[in-house]
Amino acid sequence: MKKIRIYILIVFFSIFSNLNSYSQNIPGSFADLAERLMPSVVNISTTTTITTRSNPFPFQFPPGSPFEDMFKEFGTPQERKSSALGSGFIIDEKGIVVTNNHVIQDAEDIIIKVNGDKEFKAKVIGADPLSDIAVLQLETKEKFIPVKFGNSDKARIGDWVIAIGNPFGLGGTVTSGIISARNRSIGLSRYEDYIQTDASINSGNSGGPLFDMDGDVIGINTAILGRSGSIGIGFAIPSNSAKVVINQLIKFGETKRGWLGVRIQDVTKEIAEVEKLDKPRGALVASVAANSPSDKAGVKAGDIILEFDGEKIIEMKELPIIVARTKVGKKVKVKIWRNKKEIVKTIILGRLETSEDFKTPEKKTKIVETNVNGLKISVRQLTNEDINSRNLPNQTTGLVITKIENDSPLKNSVEINSIILEAQKNKIRNINDLNQAVSKVLESNEKTILLVIYNSQNQRRYIGIKLN
Repeated sequence: MKKIRIYILIVFFSIFSNLNSYSQNIPGSFADLAERLMPSVVNISTTTTITTRSNPFPFQFPPGSPFEDMFKEFGTPQERKSSALGSGFIIDEKGIVVTNNHVIQDAEDIIIKVNGDKEFKAKVIGADPLSDIAVLQLETKEKFIPVKFGNSDKARIGDWVIAIGNPFGLGGTVTSGIISARNRSIGLSRYEDYIQTDASINSGNSGGPLFDMDGDVIGINTAILGRSGSIGIGFAIPSNSAKVVINQLIKFGETKRGWLGVRIQDVTKEIAEVEKLDKPRGALVASVAANSPSDKAGVKAGDIILEFDGEKIIEMKELPIIVARTKVGKKVKVKIWRNKKEIVKTIILGRLETSEDFKTPEKKTKIVETNVNGLKISVRQLTNEDINSRNLPNQTTGLVITKIENDSPLKNSVEINSIILEAQKNKIRNINDLNQAVSKVLESNEKTILLVIYNSQNQRRYIGIKLN
């Protein structure tokens, strides 16, 4: 009987010890951690100018109507200021701030509020749309409290995390949750390896930090699922991926990603069977870019990349992420499955940003010629192709003269392919600007218009013309 009692006591204390150990892993409060981290999390507000055109007609064209495009240049351009909110965090006492690229993209002014009260202007050190990361510098000599990055590879599903940010402009908001999943892809960017969390993340949290229980940043809050707000599914860029981009932006002001020069696709069950591969794994090379690092190393279409620089490729989506974070110019061993056996190729990585793969062809501007009745000429919008081919300043705006009538007042003063830059000392950005200037002159007593042009030799000229 005595032995039975001793046994029951041992079991009881064992269970109690395990419960006590489990309860210690559940934080009683996040207050101390939040209080320590709040001074390092910032609120970001940006201002952007948006230009729209009012409809000059007393009716609306049906959506998709060809007339919608035909008449979109007409109407008075109207400019308005648009504001946006986001979050960020300080990683250096000198005021270096990390946030999302989409928070500050196209911003004219960036104001950062620190610790809920002090406001500072900020400038962009570097930004990377592909990873949606931007690095800013506060324009001040003050010292700040930075946070440090943790090792996101050690973060486990079920670990506690807290998010601090500026949701809906309500700065200094702390939410908690756990890591729900890892290695998520949701189709937002080229390099996706998101941490999924159920810590509440809403509009305005973008760019804010996701902390572990040591107070280290293990993610940058970037996206939410659902437009109506947080539904317990938020996504953060892992700190280990972010650090590579952030360090490059700080050092170079731009990214320098490794480049293989292959287009890849998933290895399906059927492809694995045909290729006599033990199971679907790796990345199938669909094509190889001419003169790329892979082409020079002898990689061929149909090869299956199983391992890159010592890292096994389980899924196709892993390869671009691993290659991108590898140093440009590094000589790497790539294990390939070809003709039902493994071979190894040595590849010297190129740089993605200088490759043809990175360059996206510019959309050609649709050329539409318009008559300017008061001047008896036809013009079209100045395009980027014009600016590049004629070596004009990048910010040049204007209209290219395509036709001059015999009775035009400009007949003996300008020639075809001249560019009208200004009229009456006002910049010409579109046909509406020129029409308005001509109308005002015709309504005046003097009937004289002052034009500034580039002639066909790209020489800037002032021309005064008497209108009929």
